[in-house]
Amino acid sequence: MPEMISLEEAVELVLSHVEPLPTERVSVLDAIGRVAAEDLRSDIDVAPFAHAAMDGFALHASDIAAASEEAPVNLAVIAEIGAGSVYEGAIEPGECVRIMTGAPLPADADAVVKYEIVGVVEGDGKPGSVVSFAAPTKVGSNIRPAGEEARAGEVIVGAGEVISSAGVGFLAGCGVLELATYRRPKVAIIATGSELVDPSEVPTVGKIRNSNSYAMAACAKQAGAVPTILPIVEDTYEALEAAVLAAADRFDFVVTTGGAANGDFDFIKPVVEAAGELYMTTVNMRPGKAQTFGLVKGTPVFGLPGNPAAAYCGFEMIIRPALRKMQGYGCLAHPHVMAALSKDVRKKDPRRILMRSTLTKDEAGAYVVTPAKNQSSGLFGVIQKSNCMAVMPEGMESKAAGDLVECFLLDVPEEVAL
Repeated sequence: MPEMISLEEAVELVLSHVEPLPTERVSVLDAIGRVAAEDLRSDIDVAPFAHAAMDGFALHASDIAAASEEAPVNLAVIAEIGAGSVYEGAIEPGECVRIMTGAPLPADADAVVKYEIVGVVEGDGKPGSVVSFAAPTKVGSNIRPAGEEARAGEVIVGAGEVISSAGVGFLAGCGVLELATYRRPKVAIIATGSELVDPSEVPTVGKIRNSNSYAMAACAKQAGAVPTILPIVEDTYEALEAAVLAAADRFDFVVTTGGAANGDFDFIKPVVEAAGELYMTTVNMRPGKAQTFGLVKGTPVFGLPGNPAAAYCGFEMIIRPALRKMQGYGCLAHPHVMAALSKDVRKKDPRRILMRSTLTKDEAGAYVVTPAKNQSSGLFGVIQKSNCMAVMPEGMESKAAGDLVECFLLDVPEEVAL
């Protein structure tokens, strides 16, 4: 039987048995939050032409080089260009063209002066008017050049990059409407326990609602996977074996909850050992010491504890990185910061403790972490109100208020560097 291992060893063990899934082509809109599996290139220069960055007047910068408040320079407005229109005529010395944001810059112009700082001498500022400039401007001012964002054929999003919402717009503007990305893992969620009933039922004496399946499915979905909640499995070896074998055929990853310890009705370890290869049974962490991992028919199978907080911590710290690796993400672990404890914490267990906690900042901007008062492994509600897990390292050393501890952030994307 495998011995108890550290949390880091558990993560590396599971990661060593998963690889990015095959790719699939999806529409650019469906790629939001996913990883590009190929270099993506623009089909045109973006922008395809030089254009005005704001409403104003297009002109030769040299025409107003001597302009000042005391001696303004007047120019005649000879045309107007709206977005989507083109002016192909010449701009002679002493002339300018009224131009709108996004409109193509006339070939003769080399600067745009914004409308708000131009005076109107005659007319209304439109063609036929005379306008006044009280200061010089630089060549290229208020102009967005052709190819400012990308050149035709240039890689605009590299393989391995996560597509953001802004990235979707960038790709669309570059003509990329479909791309290859790694397939989302299909995850089977199996709750075990003869005491469990569906959440739609009102439990009778001795029964409880199956909340674990919903929480683990939500964790899988939040990790980018596609979860399926399978029927509750009663506490027998035969029922669990049949459920795991069937799930291993249909899914990319199997997650069970309950029956991960060594009791008379805990069967996930012997099932995995008999049906495949058993690699892990216990991890040096609390909550969540009992963590089973192995392969059945080549499919990763992970047995989480039945206590809600233990299942959640095991999923977030060990399973989530594996599901992200299967989708091609480069950043796998929750980001972490060091924070000062807001109160004393007494250590009563030599294992690494993951305390459900709330991270805030004090008046000086320093991180402060407050562990929840109730750290029972049977509670989901405490996690709902937490935004991090504060770590008490292995050993029996207690911590005092003000001591710095590591905090894993639960509501910040892995890609964020802190």
